[in-house]
Amino acid sequence: MGTSVQVTPLSGAYGEGPLCYLLAVDGFRFLLDCGWTDHCDPSLLQPLARVAPTIDAVLLSHPDIMHLGALPYAMKHLGLSAPVYVTEPVFRLGLLTMYDYFLSRWQVADFDLFTLDDIDAAFQNVVRLKYSQNHLLNADKGEGIVIAPHVSGHLLGGTVWKITKDGEDVVYAVDFNHRKERHLNGTALGSFVRPAVLITDAYNALNNQVYKRQQDQDFIDSMVKVLASGGSVLLPVDTAGRVLELLLIMEQYWAQRHLVYPIYFLTNVSTSTVDYVKSFLEWMSDSISKSFEHTRDNAFLLRYVSLIINKEELEKLGDAPKVVLASMASLEVGFSHDIFVEMANEAKNLVLFTEKGQFGTLARMLQVDPPPKAVKVTMGKRIPLVGDELKAYEEEQERIKKEELLKASLSKDEELKASHGSNAKASDPMVVDASSSRKSSNAGSHVGGNVDILIDGFVPSTTSVAPMFPFFENTADWDDFGEVINPDDYMMKQDEMDNNMMLGAGDGMDGKLDEGSARLLLDSAPSKVISNEMTVQVKCSLVYMDFEGRSDGRSVKSVIAHVAPLKLVLVHGSAEATEHLKMHCAKNSDLHVYAPQIEETIDVTSDLCAYKVQLSEKLMSNVISKKVEFAGGALRCGEYITVRKIGDSNQKGSTVSQQIVIEGPLCEDYYKIRELLYSQFFLL
Repeated sequence: MGTSVQVTPLSGAYGEGPLCYLLAVDGFRFLLDCGWTDHCDPSLLQPLARVAPTIDAVLLSHPDIMHLGALPYAMKHLGLSAPVYVTEPVFRLGLLTMYDYFLSRWQVADFDLFTLDDIDAAFQNVVRLKYSQNHLLNADKGEGIVIAPHVSGHLLGGTVWKITKDGEDVVYAVDFNHRKERHLNGTALGSFVRPAVLITDAYNALNNQVYKRQQDQDFIDSMVKVLASGGSVLLPVDTAGRVLELLLIMEQYWAQRHLVYPIYFLTNVSTSTVDYVKSFLEWMSDSISKSFEHTRDNAFLLRYVSLIINKEELEKLGDAPKVVLASMASLEVGFSHDIFVEMANEAKNLVLFTEKGQFGTLARMLQVDPPPKAVKVTMGKRIPLVGDELKAYEEEQERIKKEELLKASLSKDEELKASHGSNAKASDPMVVDASSSRKSSNAGSHVGGNVDILIDGFVPSTTSVAPMFPFFENTADWDDFGEVINPDDYMMKQDEMDNNMMLGAGDGMDGKLDEGSARLLLDSAPSKVISNEMTVQVKCSLVYMDFEGRSDGRSVKSVIAHVAPLKLVLVHGSAEATEHLKMHCAKNSDLHVYAPQIEETIDVTSDLCAYKVQLSEKLMSNVISKKVEFAGGALRCGEYITVRKIGDSNQKGSTVSQQIVIEGPLCEDYYKIRELLYSQFFLL
C-alpha cells in the first residue's frame, strides 16, 4: 500500500463553522488550522480537546479568527503543544488579529478564556516558512515528510499546504482565490499535478462572481451616493485580512475622482497593521513589487485613509460625512459594534458589508433579515475603579498576595524537608539523632546522673536539617590565565534568539507597535465593566457586496478538474453547497470524492504501492548501466528527492511540451541530481 492518510474534520464540515481538521500521514498527526468564531464558545472545541495532546504539528493557512482564533485557548486549556508552521505574514498579522480581538472583548466584558500573555505564548512555538520552501520534518514519526507552503490568494500570506511522503502529495487548499487582485497574486494550486489527496472547501460552490471592475465601481458609487447626501458609511471589516484590498480600492478611486470625504481605518492595532504590511511587499502581487522596484513607491503609504485606534477623531467630526472601516466584521464586539449603534437610527447612513457574517452574529442576522427592524444589543464599557471600589480591590489583591507568599513558603519548607530528611543524618554532622541522644542520656543518668540535663527539651526531630547556611565548594579548574570556562555557557542558543525576536505584549512587536496600541496592551489599571441592554431601531441602509476574495463555484470546479487529484475531500461549506460540489465532481470525473461529517474519520490512503528495494553489492557489480528515457510520472531518488516529468511524452522530438521538475529540500542529493539532469539535457 501507499502512504497511509486519514482525514477527520473537528469543525467546519457540512457547515460554515471555523476550520479545524485532523490529518494523519503514516501516523504523524497534523492539525490543519485551528479556527474559532467571534462568539468564542468553548463547546465548539470539544472535538479538538479530545485529540489536542496527540497533535504533532499545526499548519495554519490564513491570519484570521476562522483559521487560527482558537490557538491561544487550545495551547492554554486543551494541551496543544505541537510546533506551529506558518508564513511570515500569517504569523505577524495573525498575532495582531488576536490582539485586536482580545482588546475588543476585554473592553466590554470580563473576558477570561485567554490573555495577552496566552496569545504571546501560543505564537512562541512557531516556525516561519517562505512560499515554496520545502521543510523536512525531523520528528521520529515525521521522518521523510516534507511540508511546503504555496500561494493561496484570499489573504496576505494565505497558504496552500503541500505535504509529501514517499513521492505522494496531500494538498490542503481552503479559501483560495484564482484571481489576481491589487495586492495579491492568484493561487498556485493550479500548478499541482495529480496529488494523491486534495482537501478543499465547498464554501463558494453555489456562488458566481460578477465582473470585478464593475463590482469595484458599484462599491464606490454606493458610498459616494450616501456621502453626497450628507450620510456616513460604516464598513465592518476584519483586522488585517480582506480590509487591505478595500483600502487599496478606496485609495485608487479617491485619487481618480478627487474625492475629499475622510476615510478612517479604526482598530486597536490599525497603525501597527499597516506598518507591518508595508514590509511585506515581496509577499504581494507582482504589480506592487515591480512598482516599488521602479519608483520606490509603497502601495500602503496611504494618502486618503487615516489610521486611528480610538473614536476620539470620529467624535470631533460629529455628523459630518465620512467612511469608517472598523473591526469586527461580525458586529458582535469592537468599534464596528459601537459605531453601528450610533449610526443605525439615521436613514441617511449606510452599513456596507463586504463579507458574509458568521452564523449567529448580528451581521448575519441583518444580512438575512434587512431593516427596517428593531434589534437588541448589549453596550459595554470598561471604566477605572475609584474610591471605595479601588480600595477594596487593592485590599483583596494584598490579601491574595500574602496567601500566595505563605503557600510558597510552606511549599518550600516541605521541599527542603523532603530533600534533606533522608540524607541529613548520614551527610551532616550537625544533625542530632534523637533516638541515640535519648539512649546516651539514659546511659549517662545511670553513670553520672545528670548528663540528660544538657539535652532535655532540645531533642530535634528526625527530619531536622542543619541550622546553618548552605555552603557549596567551588571546584572549578584553573590554568595560567585564570578559571577555565565553557564557551557554550556564554553563547545565546538559537531558540533563545528566536524567543527574543518573538512578539510580546511587553517587548512590542519588534518595535512596530505604535504608542497607542502598546498603551492598550500594557494597561493593567484596576477596572470594571458596566453594561446595559438596549433596543436599536435600524433605519439605515444595508448593502452586501462580495469582496471575500475566494474563487467562485465555476472556478472551483475548473481548478479541481485541472489538478485532477486521485482522491478529493470536501470540507467547510453549507450542506447544500457540499452536496452540490460532491455530485458535480463524482459525475464529471473519475475522482473518489469524500465529504466527511464532524469527527468522522475517512481513510484516503492511495491505492498505489510504494516499495523500497535495496540491491546487494554483488548484484550491483554486474549491472550494466545504459540510457533509458524517463517517459513520465514520478521517480523517487533517495530519501527526499522526487523527479517528475510533466507534459506530453508521445510527441517525438518535442521538448517544448515537456517539463522535468525536481522536488525536495535543498540538500546534497538535490544538487547532485540537478547537475546530472543538466548534464544530460544541456550537455554541460
